Amino acid sequence: MSEVLLSLGVGILIGVIFTALKLPIPAPPVLAGIMGILGIYLGNKLYQWVLESFFS
Repeated sequence: MSEVLLSLGVGILIGVIFTALKLPIPAPPVLAGIMGILGIYLGNKLYQWVLESFFS
């Protein structure tokens, strides 16, 4: 849980800094970014499942 809160805090800090410097936000559009992260997570879980199911 502390990793999640730390990540959130750092993200907020980066957002504030970039906004104060009038720079574009260093993140993809909201839905595309969320789907990309979800895809990476699901790919990781699929790989682990395939290894455990077929090669152990």
